[in-house]
Amino acid sequence: MDLAARKPFRFGVNLTAPAGRREWVDKSRKAEELGYDVVCVPDHLGAPAPFPALVLAAEATSSVRLCPFVLNTSFYNPALLARDVACTDQYVEGRLELGLGTGYVKAEFDAAGLPFPGPGARIDHLEHTVRRLRVLFAEEEPRPAQHPGPPLLMAGHRDRMLRLAAREADIVGFSGATFDHAGTSASVATAEQLGERVDFVRREAGERADRIELNLLIQKVVLTGDRESALQSLRRYAPELTDEQFSDVPILLVGTARQVADQLRAQRERFGFTYLTVLAPDMETFAEVIELLR
Repeated sequence: MDLAARKPFRFGVNLTAPAGRREWVDKSRKAEELGYDVVCVPDHLGAPAPFPALVLAAEATSSVRLCPFVLNTSFYNPALLARDVACTDQYVEGRLELGLGTGYVKAEFDAAGLPFPGPGARIDHLEHTVRRLRVLFAEEEPRPAQHPGPPLLMAGHRDRMLRLAAREADIVGFSGATFDHAGTSASVATAEQLGERVDFVRREAGERADRIELNLLIQKVVLTGDRESALQSLRRYAPELTDEQFSDVPILLVGTARQVADQLRAQRERFGFTYLTVLAPDMETFAEVIELLR
């Protein structure tokens, strides 16, 4: 873990693109001004399409990297996805990072008129997609601006998904939560449970482990001088945990900006998380912590 502790932090924000062009441009520029390294866009039906949103974010900014966080790979044909990824990477001048997941919300498959495969079948398709993307990036036009392709982020929680990510990804993302098979409910992981998942990835990655960047998706940031009261107000996220377990949940950052910064340094030392992503409502709040961690 000493090597991970020496790696610099990177910060991303997962933005829900507003309906209007001007609002999205302003929000993307604001993220860059606040010190974020990556502007991310989720992939859900009913929300703006990730690739156009990322191209527009690139036009509005100068240095932030762009990432679909993460694509619902089960919706995509590998050849068509390769074309979209390569073209997007060209248009953003090599600033793309490619986030891939299996998709987990059954209601979105129903809305798209697509069957909802079991988790094994969704991972099969993801694994096939990763293999095909690498071939297509090397052999077909258009080709990505980055060679051999954009850095690959894969996120998950269960063994098979994390085993695949450990073998294939440049960045492994952890949600700090696990979803049921229907994607309708989730439970918060304790620090011990998340640590076990990180250890699993490191074992599976073998000699690649020190080259993999570890990402954590932060679910809530609350800056306050009264940490105990603020934690109690969030107790609904995990009523089954003890107070001690809940106060140590890695995906909830509560306290003064300095306390939160210290918590993230400790988590970098303990788990190796150096790439931290927050959600859009916490973008400006977390910027105060970024200043301390720089």
